[in-house]
Amino acid sequence: MMRSLWTAASGMTAQQSNVDTISNNLANINTTGYKKETVEFKSLLYQTIQENSYDNNGNPKPTGIQVGLGVRNSAITSLYTQGTLQETGNNFDFAIEGKGFFMVRTHDGSIGYTRNGSFGLANGIEGLTISDSLGNPLLDSTGSAIVIDERYNPSKININEFGELIYTDEDNGSIPIGITVGLVQFNNPSGLEKTSGSLLKETEASGLPRLESDDFMLEKSKIRQGYLEGSNVQAVDEMVNLIVAQRAYEMNSKIITAADQMLQQANNLR
Repeated sequence: MMRSLWTAASGMTAQQSNVDTISNNLANINTTGYKKETVEFKSLLYQTIQENSYDNNGNPKPTGIQVGLGVRNSAITSLYTQGTLQETGNNFDFAIEGKGFFMVRTHDGSIGYTRNGSFGLANGIEGLTISDSLGNPLLDSTGSAIVIDERYNPSKININEFGELIYTDEDNGSIPIGITVGLVQFNNPSGLEKTSGSLLKETEASGLPRLESDDFMLEKSKIRQGYLEGSNVQAVDEMVNLIVAQRAYEMNSKIITAADQMLQQANNLR
């Protein structure tokens, strides 16, 4: 009976992590570029009660007797499926249609990756740059910050689906600036490390970033100007998952209550 107490406790702990993950998904349902997370479970060790078992006539049974010792969380995986595109009309809002990630330079000098394409103009040391809400400049295909030259009017700068910045002038028409937004892909995007501000960091599990402009084996992503990618969280699915997790938590708590009552009866034996 003590075994059942610890087994049920492991189930409650696992379902608590499940509820925490679901609540995080629902909290970020309106976060631009957010990808939903799912909890994966695996069984714990099994205790062998009897290696060989026999029926009433002494004939051996095909299997032994093993008792499981519970469950634990094996991983929390992000699902990088495409979110819906939402029109904003802002010239510096970019949505990625595909598997790519934007590159930004963080304050510590490292490179961060994001699907959040909500950018704006910022006056930095390098000049007028396209930056995210934290002031991290957007990088081009060479890994340099995208700097808008003073001779260009920022309101007349557009970007095509290939990420090329184009200046539209009434006298000269559309003129390519010679800057392309850098997009990268990862062999295992679920292995990226999540940090604050919708930023992701490269890890050994994610693999090295693969620049779309240099890697011809990749299917190229498209950039949509004036749009933002919404999260891929479905509220109905998360509510159903929450009910299932709550019921599983409740059933494990009832197992603990039942085991406690059985122990109490055993202790009261005379």
